[in-house]
Amino acid sequence: MNIVDLHVHSNRSDGTFSPSELVDYAIQKGLSAFALTDHDTVDGLDEALSRAAALKTSENTIPEVIPGIELSTEYEGKDVHIVGLYIDHHNPTFLARLREFVDSRTVRNEKMCGRLRETGIDISYEKLQKAFPDSVITRAHYAKWMLENGYIKNLQEAFDRYVGDNCPCYVPREKITPAQAVELILSADGIPVLAHPTLYYLNRQRLKKLVMELKEAGLLALEGIYSTYSPAEERQMRTLASECGLLISGGSDFHGGNKPGLDLATGYGRLFIPQEVLDHLKACRGKVLFSDMDGTLLLNDSTVSDRMRRGIAEFTQAGNHLILTSGRPLPSVLEVKNAQKLNLPGCSIIITYNGALVYDCAAQKPLLCHRLSLEDVRYVSEQAQKWNLHIHTYSDTHIIAREYNRELEYYTSRIHLPIQYADDLACALTQPPCKIQCICLDDRQRLEAFRRHLLPHLGDRVNIMFSNDKYLELLPKDASKGKAIQFVRQYLHLPVSHSYAAGDEENDISMLQAAGCGIAMANATEDVKKAAGIITANDNDHDGLLEIFQSL
Repeated sequence: MNIVDLHVHSNRSDGTFSPSELVDYAIQKGLSAFALTDHDTVDGLDEALSRAAALKTSENTIPEVIPGIELSTEYEGKDVHIVGLYIDHHNPTFLARLREFVDSRTVRNEKMCGRLRETGIDISYEKLQKAFPDSVITRAHYAKWMLENGYIKNLQEAFDRYVGDNCPCYVPREKITPAQAVELILSADGIPVLAHPTLYYLNRQRLKKLVMELKEAGLLALEGIYSTYSPAEERQMRTLASECGLLISGGSDFHGGNKPGLDLATGYGRLFIPQEVLDHLKACRGKVLFSDMDGTLLLNDSTVSDRMRRGIAEFTQAGNHLILTSGRPLPSVLEVKNAQKLNLPGCSIIITYNGALVYDCAAQKPLLCHRLSLEDVRYVSEQAQKWNLHIHTYSDTHIIAREYNRELEYYTSRIHLPIQYADDLACALTQPPCKIQCICLDDRQRLEAFRRHLLPHLGDRVNIMFSNDKYLELLPKDASKGKAIQFVRQYLHLPVSHSYAAGDEENDISMLQAAGCGIAMANATEDVKKAAGIITANDNDHDGLLEIFQSL
C-alpha cells in the first residue's frame, strides 16, 4: 500500500536534511508523496520540486512533492501551528504577507541575541545566519549554535537556562492568530490543516471551540495521524474531525537529526499514513459550480444541449462538481436531471426549493431541510384568497392547490407534478412544506404589494423573494440558495475560492454573493449582474454557461 507523509521539515527552517536530500530519502523510504512544510518559509520548495523533476524518468516513480508551509501562531497564550498544503508558493500577495511575518521574527531574533550577549554569550543574528544559511532562525538554531560553540553541554540546557518560554533571554514575537494563518493559506490556494492538536494541551471543550472558530475561517482538515499520538489520541482526533466536518491529514513532523529517533514516514515506529488520506485532501483541489437551472443552465425549452452536456461531462470528469440549484421542487429537479442525462460523477448533490432542501441523489436522502410552519401556510393561504392571488405548496410528491386555474396550468407546463386539491392547504399536508409559491401572470406589482403586505407578519420567520416576474416564493427564514451553497461547500470540504455560482434572477443573488465568484447570465436582471463578478457573453438559450465550463 502506498504511504505518504504530509508534515516534513528541511534545513531551510529547523530540519537537518536539505530539500534535495529529503526527496532522495523519501524515495528510500518508499513514499508516494510528502509535503515540505518548513516553518514560516517556502525557500526550499523550488529545490525539492526541481530535484524530484530531475530524477523522474519513465523507468522509475518519484514521490510527489507537495508545496507546503507551517505557520506559527498564538491562541490564548499557546503556540498553535497551521500547516498549508498545495500552496501556490509563488503567489505575490501570499509572499508579501509572509515577508511581513518573517520580518517580525527578525526583530525578535535581534532582541534575543542582545539578551544572550548580556549573559556573556558572544552571539549575534549575523553569526546565526552565517552558521545556518538559507534558514528561518528558530530557538533550535540558538541551541545548536550554543552547543557547537561550547556555551552549553546539551541542547536541552539552552531551553532550560536561556531561550525556553520562561527564561531570561526569551523574547516572544508578534504572531498572527490561527484564523489569520488559515486565511493566509487560503489566499495561496492551499489546504489549511490544524497541526498536532493534542500538543496544545487544551481540554476537549476548548479544543473544539478552537477548531470550530478555525473552520469558520476556512480550516479544511486537522492532523489526525501524528508521530506522538497514542492509539486513543488518534481515535479522539478522528472523532473530533468527524464531529466538526473536517478531513484528516497526517505527518511525522520529521526534522532529521534535530528530533532524534523520529523518522520520515514512520515517526517513532508506529506511524502509518495511507495514500487515501492524501486522496481525500486532493479532492479539495476540485472546483464546484452551483448553477441555477431555468434561465441559466437550461435552454428555454427546459433541456440541455448536446454541447453543454459534453462540457458538463468534461468538467465533472476532471474531479469537479456541478450542483443543480433551483427553486423547483425535488421531484421536478430529479425529472430534469434524469431526462437530460446529468447523472454524472460530481452531480450527485442538488439544491431544491431555493435552498430549503439539499438532497444527496446517490444516498437518496436529504442532507439539509428547512420547513415552514403549518400556521404560516394557513395565514398566507388566507391572505392570498383575500387578494385573489393564486398560491400553492407541496407535499413530497404533489402540488397542493385549491383549484386548477390558468396560473397552475402555466406552472405545470414546466413542473410536471401531480396535483392534490384542497380548500385548506395546511390540512392537506402531512408535514410542513419547504416552500409556498405565489403566481401572478401579468402584474408583478401586485406580487410586490402582496410581499409588502406579508412582511410585517412573516418577516422574522419567512424569506419572500422573486424567482422571476411571475413567481413570488416564500421560504423558511434560514433557507436561501446562499446558505445552501455554504452548507454544501463545507460538506464537500471545498474552499470558498474554488466555488462558483451562476444565476439570472433575484433568488440567485444570495448564492452569487456566497460563492468565491458570482456569474450572471447575459439574460440576468440588472440586480443580478451588479452582484456578479462575471457576466456571460451569451444568454441561457445560446449556452452562455458553456463559456464558464470551458474556462474553469
